[in-house]
Amino acid sequence: MTKYEVIIYWSKEDEAYIAEVPQLAGCAAHGDSQEDALRNAQDAVALWIECATEFGDPVPEPVGRRLVFA
Repeated sequence: MTKYEVIIYWSKEDEAYIAEVPQLAGCAAHGDSQEDALRNAQDAVALWIECATEFGDPVPEPVGRRLVFA
């Protein structure tokens, strides 16, 4: 499993934990617990990479450090 940053937060609107992978555009998942959301996000990362590779799109290397948002 590659090491991309995953941000997990509770969504009151969705009534679920959301796990977003900021470095991979549109890559996100959800779950009933933080652990489920993370596990589902790991599956989503694998599928994202598989799809990008299939279509010849670039796959960014994990940044290996915490992302900073302003």
